[in-house]
Amino acid sequence: MFESAELGHKIGKAEYQPPFPPLRMALQEAQVAIYEAKIPVILLISGQDGAGKGEIIHSLYEWLDPRFINTLAFSDPSDEERERPAMWRYWRSLPPKGRIGIFAGSWYSRVISEQVNGDLALQAMDAQADQINRFEAMLTNEGALVLKFWLHLTEDAQRARLKKLEEDPKTAWRVTRWHWNRLKTLDKLHDTARHLLRMTNTARAPWVVVDGADDRYRTLTIGQTLLSALQQRLAQGANTSPPAAPFARADVDGRNVLSEMDLTLKLPEKQYKSELAQWQGRLNELINSPKFKGRSVVCAFEGADAAGKGGAIRRVGAAMDARQYQVFPVAAPTEEERAQPYLWRFWRHIPRRGRVSIFDRTWYGRVLVERVEGFCKPEEGLRAYTEINDFEHELSDAGCIVVKFWLQISQEEQLRRFKEREKIAFKRFKITEEDWRNRKKWAAYQQAVCEMVERTSTGDAPWTLVEANDKSYARVKVIRTLCERIEAEFAAAEAPQKPAKPGKSGKTPKNGGKSD
Repeated sequence: MFESAELGHKIGKAEYQPPFPPLRMALQEAQVAIYEAKIPVILLISGQDGAGKGEIIHSLYEWLDPRFINTLAFSDPSDEERERPAMWRYWRSLPPKGRIGIFAGSWYSRVISEQVNGDLALQAMDAQADQINRFEAMLTNEGALVLKFWLHLTEDAQRARLKKLEEDPKTAWRVTRWHWNRLKTLDKLHDTARHLLRMTNTARAPWVVVDGADDRYRTLTIGQTLLSALQQRLAQGANTSPPAAPFARADVDGRNVLSEMDLTLKLPEKQYKSELAQWQGRLNELINSPKFKGRSVVCAFEGADAAGKGGAIRRVGAAMDARQYQVFPVAAPTEEERAQPYLWRFWRHIPRRGRVSIFDRTWYGRVLVERVEGFCKPEEGLRAYTEINDFEHELSDAGCIVVKFWLQISQEEQLRRFKEREKIAFKRFKITEEDWRNRKKWAAYQQAVCEMVERTSTGDAPWTLVEANDKSYARVKVIRTLCERIEAEFAAAEAPQKPAKPGKSGKTPKNGGKSD
């Protein structure tokens, strides 16, 4: 894949008139149009050391309006980042709609570094490449323009570049012994990068390999490529996603996972108090266990209006120190959240190790309320199932225990609770006109729930359906299930180790990802 970048391209002074006034003007016009169209642009500047990544970024700041550009530089992850899934640091740094995010170092850095250092098998690298492809597909499906540049140098060209930088007092600080030692593994880096770039060179997020030996050629090529990509993306308008088929039915002849639940299950008051105290005590022990220091929990609560989510969450929280957990009530997205991919606002609240995040309503809103109310397009709703499964798999892969609850009540019980809330002063705020309106769409919501459970109840993150007509029974089942899931995860960790899953190297890059 580097063959076209090894031709030694040169541009004479007559052809190169910095700062390319026509190109600069066209880029600024395209940038304004991108801003007005609210299209996020993600620009990856990757490649070998000394190939000119820093110079390219400086040129882009000269040509474009710097007020609408963010540069994100990534090296060794911080302690906060190490305690969360690997992609967390990149999700939280995505540019909002209308802005350009320049990534100096990216989600490719760790993969390349580990493979070059011998810490990542080829099969595992291919599995991570597949995850990257799905992540970038999600970005483009959300309307982002993803541009990836790899700046390539031959060994002789890189040696000459490092020597030139070292001889200049103004740039000598940029060259260290590490860079010279890295030349010894340049062939390995070329092989790794060539393979990874080939695996992740997709139609929607293609790689552009650029010869970094000649500054003029490199700069002009990237500037013109960026302009062409911006203009093509603007010409596409809002039509970035292929059409999708309508949602499929989740049930046949009226029977489904919800209709078969036994909502008559109850727990006597005395037994409820005894079992609640028992399981709250057990949950407290598990959260404070030394085994939990390397784990975290994401607890997701969904359910019909008035199903008792808030009461169950309070009983879970009562079993823990307030410093160990945080509750995130999810409502309509804010303007800041609308400017990002759908899952961004949930990624930002993923807990660090030793902590618990409790979501009162979740990322499943896209396939529930947004689906039923028509707030999202059919293709967005269908695509969300895959994106959610990937999201939860990444959490699980990083040691996070994902526990999901759907609290189910009958229509009659919901009506009784609605009327009760209207009579109690401190509960009136819980009942709104929207709640009454949603009751008219009960069947549509139930069908959406059935399909949600069918498509997203996975081995890493299974759904627990809770019979919630009796609040006491529901609360105990929730806490008991949470304890059992944590205990099962502890037991699995202590079991004899099986071969690692693809993509789980478990090692930190020795060079901090500097090759990217």
